[in-house]
Amino acid sequence: MTTDKTSGAAPVDPVLAQRARATRFAALGQRIGYSLFGLALIVFFIGLVTTFTSTVSQSIIVCVVIGSIVLAPAIVVAYAVKAAERDDLEHGREIG
Repeated sequence: MTTDKTSGAAPVDPVLAQRARATRFAALGQRIGYSLFGLALIVFFIGLVTTFTSTVSQSIIVCVVIGSIVLAPAIVVAYAVKAAERDDLEHGREIG
């Protein structure tokens, strides 16, 4: 364990620090991915109400594809972090 450079006293477990970074990464990825899916839905309904052009169609496809690329690893990382925390609890290890 190392010491926290901001306070100087509290020990920092590198595994818990890495897990916290992974949690932040997963949350950001999920936020971006779901936002892109929401944007695709909004563009779809705008195209449905107005004129459904190829630009509308391409925008929807791009939002869904990029949203999927971002969201898939974020979901996997989030489940991995939850599984690691659950395993720590089951084996009596400190989780932070």
